[in-house]
Amino acid sequence: MLSLAIKNSSESMTINPSKIICLGLNYLDHIEESVSQNVKGIEKTIPKEPVLFNKTPNVITGHECDIIIPAIIDNYTFYNVRTDYEAELAIVIGKKCKNISKEQANDYIFGYTCMNDVSQRNLQMSEKGGWFRGKSFDTFGPIGPVIVKKEDIGDPQNLNISCRLNGKTVQSSNTGYMIFKIPEIVSFISKNFTLNQGDIIMTGTPSGVGPLKEGDVVEIDIENIGILKNKVTKEVLI
Repeated sequence: MLSLAIKNSSESMTINPSKIICLGLNYLDHIEESVSQNVKGIEKTIPKEPVLFNKTPNVITGHECDIIIPAIIDNYTFYNVRTDYEAELAIVIGKKCKNISKEQANDYIFGYTCMNDVSQRNLQMSEKGGWFRGKSFDTFGPIGPVIVKKEDIGDPQNLNISCRLNGKTVQSSNTGYMIFKIPEIVSFISKNFTLNQGDIIMTGTPSGVGPLKEGDVVEIDIENIGILKNKVTKEVLI
């Protein structure tokens, strides 16, 4: 389990979600780049409702911990092997909820943090079982460096969000460009699944996603939260 400090507080929170629910295709420019890269099941249309998928809790890793590319990828003969970064604003649920309205959503949010939706793109695009495995390898969900309470974040729908790879900016956007806004996201998910205290919702990534390789350093930078920094390594089998 991972413990994250709560910004502007002496408290911390243990990160141990029962579920991590993610939004795909929540920025128009990312839809367009996904279509251009032939990502499985994606068309150049704005979704009518949030596109949901999950990451399993074993993905959780912390600030300045390694993202580990699994050794099993070497067993395949993929052309142009890609494990990608994706900068995202994450919502941390504060109390149990089910079937809540958009107007009620903020009452059930504890706070916000940065996450990196690391994705093994070759498996995501090729597996008959969908996105599950490519999204859920160990360490494929870095989170942090802190949690910011909802009352301290300012307007969560107007935060600059960026990603730097080895110091170069590769993603740059604002949470205001989300197709589905935060209250609608939380309400919609609650109508499908019970959300428990500590559950995490990842709100989607803007355009500019790209590959990681061993030795890379990736930073997710979100206004009013901070910088989540991780190095990329490869799994070594002993």
